[in-house]
Amino acid sequence: MSLRGLPERLVAEVLYGLQARTQAGFHTSQTLLRNLLNRVRELELSTLTAVKPEELARGCRGFYNSLITFIHRAGKTPESERTKDVWDGAVFGHTGRLHFTELHQPWLREAVKEWAFTTLPQRRGRAMATVQDIVRAFALLSESLRLQREDRGEDLRALGQHDITTFLNRLAYLHHTEAISAHKWVVTCRYLRRNLAQLRSMGLTRPGRPLHGLPEDFALLTEDIPDEPEDTEAGRDLPLEVMRELCKHLPSLADYSRNGPEHQVATELLIDTGRRPHEICQLPLDCLAQDGDGQHELIYNNDKANRKGRRLPISQATAGVITRQQERVRAAFPHTPVAELVLLPTCLANPHGRKPIGPGWLSQCHREWVYSLPEFLVPTRVEVDGQLVTRNLPFDKSKIFLYAYRHTYCQRHADAGVEPDVLRDLMDHRRLDTTQAYYRVNAQRRRQAVDRVTTMQFDRHGNRIWRQAQTLLDTEHARRAIGEVQVPYGLCTEPSNVAAGGHDCPVRFRCVGCGHFRTDVSYLPDLEAYLADLLRNRERLAAFTSADDWAKAETMPSDEEITRVRRLVQRVRADLDGLTDEDRAQIQEAVTVVRRSRTVALGMPRVRQPLPDLRPDRTA
Repeated sequence: MSLRGLPERLVAEVLYGLQARTQAGFHTSQTLLRNLLNRVRELELSTLTAVKPEELARGCRGFYNSLITFIHRAGKTPESERTKDVWDGAVFGHTGRLHFTELHQPWLREAVKEWAFTTLPQRRGRAMATVQDIVRAFALLSESLRLQREDRGEDLRALGQHDITTFLNRLAYLHHTEAISAHKWVVTCRYLRRNLAQLRSMGLTRPGRPLHGLPEDFALLTEDIPDEPEDTEAGRDLPLEVMRELCKHLPSLADYSRNGPEHQVATELLIDTGRRPHEICQLPLDCLAQDGDGQHELIYNNDKANRKGRRLPISQATAGVITRQQERVRAAFPHTPVAELVLLPTCLANPHGRKPIGPGWLSQCHREWVYSLPEFLVPTRVEVDGQLVTRNLPFDKSKIFLYAYRHTYCQRHADAGVEPDVLRDLMDHRRLDTTQAYYRVNAQRRRQAVDRVTTMQFDRHGNRIWRQAQTLLDTEHARRAIGEVQVPYGLCTEPSNVAAGGHDCPVRFRCVGCGHFRTDVSYLPDLEAYLADLLRNRERLAAFTSADDWAKAETMPSDEEITRVRRLVQRVRADLDGLTDEDRAQIQEAVTVVRRSRTVALGMPRVRQPLPDLRPDRTA
């Protein structure tokens, strides 16, 4: 490769660019380099930065852009970058760029730069994207000052609370005209309230600093933040029918990945574990462990909360997916120490297997794969001729994205009866209300489900309880709130037990023998499981010979209780079987909603529903 005839600066740039590319793991084609050098000689340029991409052949442009990127970073430091209006994230140890160009007032631009320079070392994960969102919130404030003040917001000493009020009115107008969403309206106010206060705490209002002279009343108050819009869905989980179809077509995902099986494995782990995409992509090769009982656990890092070495219980089938991927990676990179390998290595600039695939690339391949699949038909409630009916309609594929698998994981476990505090630990959240946002059901949807389920309500004898619709609407929901308490297999209206929150049952939870007990179709799985437990316990006690007769008589389930529960189960099942297919589908949908929001805490063993098997054909 000849560099003869090229200026010394250009030679230095080429050599440095090649060295930086090699250190980053990129391969360089001799043909591309030779063609680039020949073209530079023809143009008689003294530096690579003077080359215009359109002057190069199409095949050389990507290679040239890579060289220029490394050359521009040469000699850059965070101190030198902070004076610019566009920051290169690589200088700060992050990916992406940070733009301050939409901040029109010099005082505001310099203050936000000071804040960004301080906060970047404290952030992890998508640091540049998160900081850019906050900068955009300041940009909306800057645009409001520029448009609605005669001095365009240049004189910060003239600002005050009236400018904040004007800005809030502008946000309301932008939301009304659909220029911004309700969520962005709320988030913008939250960002500005918190970070304007942080700018003051950083001492930026002192003499000689960018905000010197800014009035104290130029700030957002708590009451200035609008209420978060109420979601109309319980999280963003995917229906069971959609999940089964996705799992069935998972092998075809490899056709849309230029990285081998890694994208398929990553998607499968996202579905099985409910971790964030970044957490799955960053898994080390040695991420599989066993607890004291020999069960498998996934070891991962929660960078969002700065928690390292987190452990998540996983199934044998999921452990089998990880084990097979570990074998493939070890065979592909036999000379790299295991401690340095990642579970999902990228095929780009990664000769030693130390670099993982990126969440962005994974998301793009996943999106292309989803849109290539046939339509997903799911039961949907629609209105036809004034009547609500259930139809199988195509599911909106735009709702199928990587993070939706995390919502679906949470919803599956909530539907299976996992306790909220346990579910919080599974999701690796610090606060319970964060977890509840992944699976909550709004009041309107819950009320509609209660109305539908309560029409199939039974007393302890299995007799159907009929109520007029108006009576149901006026009294049933009030009684649900203050006049009854949930018990393991239905509802209890006994006053002392209701007052004690379900902890003072006079008959020790022999509900089927109490006149205050009633149940409905949503408790059918619990009743069936209870009947199976009674029969199992009776057989076990009958075969137990080491206890006195009085002890066995006290603990032996009575024949009357078994008969009563069996009759109740048969009665509920018979009424359910007597419905039309459409009515049965509506009842099942309502049951899912009601059970999703149900909590029973009596200090008793709970009947937990098994998780739906998305891939019954898969083995460990």
